[in-house]
Amino acid sequence: MADVALITGASRGIGRYLVGRLLDDGYIVVGCSRKPPEDPPESDRYHHHLVDVTDEMAVRKLFSTIRRGHGGLDVLINNAGIAAMNHAMLTPLAQARRVVDVNLIATFLFAREAAKLMKKRRRGRIVNFATVATPLKLEGEAIYAASKGGVVTLTHVLAREFAPFGITVNAVGPTPVDTDLIRSVPADKIDALLERQAIRRMGTLADVGNVVDFYLRAESDFVTGQVLYLGGV
Repeated sequence: MADVALITGASRGIGRYLVGRLLDDGYIVVGCSRKPPEDPPESDRYHHHLVDVTDEMAVRKLFSTIRRGHGGLDVLINNAGIAAMNHAMLTPLAQARRVVDVNLIATFLFAREAAKLMKKRRRGRIVNFATVATPLKLEGEAIYAASKGGVVTLTHVLAREFAPFGITVNAVGPTPVDTDLIRSVPADKIDALLERQAIRRMGTLADVGNVVDFYLRAESDFVTGQVLYLGGV
């Protein structure tokens, strides 16, 4: 039977790309997002659910559906995320709380529930999403960078807590990729960020997919608690 993967934020951007990539690799893929997917894949191995990733009851219901429908879970990709690109003095508290809830708390919530299913199979892969904004300490992204810094620490700790169950926990930290998340960012700010990278170009969806592929390989069962930043930061 095919392995089962859950991808959050699967309606567009990196999440939608990873849905197609894992379907091509033979996975049964469960995607979730707050809004319907813009371009849903035509595959009987894909199942999409509308879920607010910060709603604990809705998330627990999703995992119950996965357990009943597929018997368990092998892979979780915590891709859902939002950004707040404002000076700290101009960032409303409600916006800051929403960023932390989506980027950090939801990552914890999904990882916790995924581990409960994976524990029964004594194996699993969890891939979280960090960002180069954290190590680069980017101005204008204080709450976003801090929320993703929390994801990095969470990744390190969960890797230790989940290791006895055969579950690895790693993270990928993309440089800017041409998705809706950064299209509102001024071009000069993107250029300045790229100048701080060792490889001075935008990231691609395939760059991200390559790291995810590595983490998901059976041979990567000795790789956990790692954060791989793209572009050289």
